[in-house]
Amino acid sequence: MARYVSTDLHGCLRTFRHLLEHELQLQPTDELYLLGDYVNKGPDSRGVLDYLMALSARGYQVHCLRGNHDQELLDAALGHRHLTWASAADRGLTLESFEVSRAEDIPDHYLRWLSALPYQLDIPGFTLVHAGFNFQLPPDRMRTDWHTMLNIKQFTVDDSRLQGRRLVHGHVPTPTAEVQRRVRVRSSAIGLDTGCVYRHNPELAHLAALNLDTFALTLVPNREQPYPIARR
Repeated sequence: MARYVSTDLHGCLRTFRHLLEHELQLQPTDELYLLGDYVNKGPDSRGVLDYLMALSARGYQVHCLRGNHDQELLDAALGHRHLTWASAADRGLTLESFEVSRAEDIPDHYLRWLSALPYQLDIPGFTLVHAGFNFQLPPDRMRTDWHTMLNIKQFTVDDSRLQGRRLVHGHVPTPTAEVQRRVRVRSSAIGLDTGCVYRHNPELAHLAALNLDTFALTLVPNREQPYPIARR
């Protein structure tokens, strides 16, 4: 059995499938942890959700957390128009993948899946979350501050709060060289978002997966067909 973690798929289904099927060669006995942001920005948000659901249906041990883009899509589909989600171009790609013209028309089973996603997870040796925590809050509030857990971009880890676990998160696109460095030194907090969806940025444009037991890091270049996205 192996334990893998990855994050920030953003509709990059071809890249994600290559990572699992050819690089990791994922087995039903392995555990796969995903830290959110399955949708928006990239070409096939619906395809990513379909693939994740299919893996679970086939008996694979897939544990998915909630990301800010998943929350934003869910909010839009629920009609919360005062909340913004994605750029106009991003919205177009996302809605096209679902073959709808409005977020409210996304089929219910996708919305149920998104709404059931947890915000965080503790497993042996690691705390997993999409973005991070506000370590300046009291301990009980830190682990229930959902907005921060989805959106924070800078924080300083207080190791005493994690009870010996290492923090692994996504959310902030980070050059592959920096992620490799953090994994190599086994930092107390490791961000794994290597900006796969930003296909024009050579320092990003990879999907990362970390073996939580061996600390082997796998980086797969973006393998999608061309799609519109700005250089970050």
